[in-house]
Amino acid sequence: MEASSLLLLALKGLLVASLPLAMVWMSSSINKFRKLVWVAVFLTFDLIVFGGFTRLTDSGLGCPDWPGCYGMANPFLAHEEIAAAEAAMPTGPVTVAKAWIEMIHRYLAMGIGVIIMALLFTAIMQWRRTRNQAFKPAMPLALFVFVCIQGAFGAWTVTLKLQPAIVTIHLLLGMALLAMLTWLGGREDYLMRRPPAPAPGELPALRALRGLALLAAVVLTLQIALGGWVSTNYATLACDEFPLCDGQLLPPMDFEHGFTLWRELGKTAAGHYLPFSALVAIHWVHRVSALVLTLVLGLAIARAWRHADLRPTARRLALVLVAQLFTGAATVWFDFPLAIAVLHNAGAALLVLLVTMLNYRVKHQIDVAGELAGAPAAGAPGGGSRAGNASHGGSDSGPATEPAAPARTQPPSPRTP
Repeated sequence: MEASSLLLLALKGLLVASLPLAMVWMSSSINKFRKLVWVAVFLTFDLIVFGGFTRLTDSGLGCPDWPGCYGMANPFLAHEEIAAAEAAMPTGPVTVAKAWIEMIHRYLAMGIGVIIMALLFTAIMQWRRTRNQAFKPAMPLALFVFVCIQGAFGAWTVTLKLQPAIVTIHLLLGMALLAMLTWLGGREDYLMRRPPAPAPGELPALRALRGLALLAAVVLTLQIALGGWVSTNYATLACDEFPLCDGQLLPPMDFEHGFTLWRELGKTAAGHYLPFSALVAIHWVHRVSALVLTLVLGLAIARAWRHADLRPTARRLALVLVAQLFTGAATVWFDFPLAIAVLHNAGAALLVLLVTMLNYRVKHQIDVAGELAGAPAAGAPGGGSRAGNASHGGSDSGPATEPAAPARTQPPSPRTP
């Protein structure tokens, strides 16, 4: 790919990022860094949804090279090559529409990369100047490294011709990027405005909930990996009924070939065509895993509901979980309609966002409750300083560097850059 085309691609990434960056810069928010983090969360969610749309419309090879399209910066400039490929194979992977879908996905990904670079630059500069805990650069640096790795897997998705293992890892990395940004957004929210501390008696229940929330995150990751494996192997309609599969609870299944990870799309490791029973095995395991996730996440929701600060997150999780179960079944009932399949992909991303937020809030509540439980009573020597630190900082904000006000004498002030 020529340098001029690479430059045009880079300019498109800057153009995509310029609008959200300008909106944040011109906003009246007193904490623009926090606002930019949540803009990055929103755009990463959009990228995951559009990535699902790209995959579900078979547009992943709409431009069969990377990072451009037939060596050009956009499909307009490569129209002759795309038209020739479409004429030779009208139902093939390369068409004008599919080329645009794939390139729009790449442009959006480049824009998010630019925004994460802006987050890293801002964090480093502000941390050097203020040492404010809101700008600790470790997480923005990890995000920058992570988005570079994700870009590499995006390239391999194309150059390795939709290798199922690579496509699934690409999906998982996108979800992990969303989770990391959400965690960073949760930190910024809690540093700016602290919710009420839990009662000291809630600490044992919160510790039990933390283990359950972590388990829910692990099971959700497994379920998303299985869902990606279903999608990239085109096994969505391997079972064309729900809740049964071909009229049976346990249909004939080929787990060996279905879960051989390193192989070409549609082929076994030996290069033979993948048997249909292998696709049935992939689909069936995804269904069973969905039941496990429902049980684990449902229990975590029920436990979180008992805590006032966690109840809104638990409520949203319950709604999204029910919607996700419905869209999963509806995808089979209605013979794989594109809109419902995209919604199912979006539901998975929403679950990642909410489960991450639940884990962060539980961790924060435990940290604050532990600080309050270990602090001297108000009025005792040193009591005011420890209690003030608990209400103004937390595990993410570190120890206070100046004397804090006595507990309960004034509302906590927002911590802003």
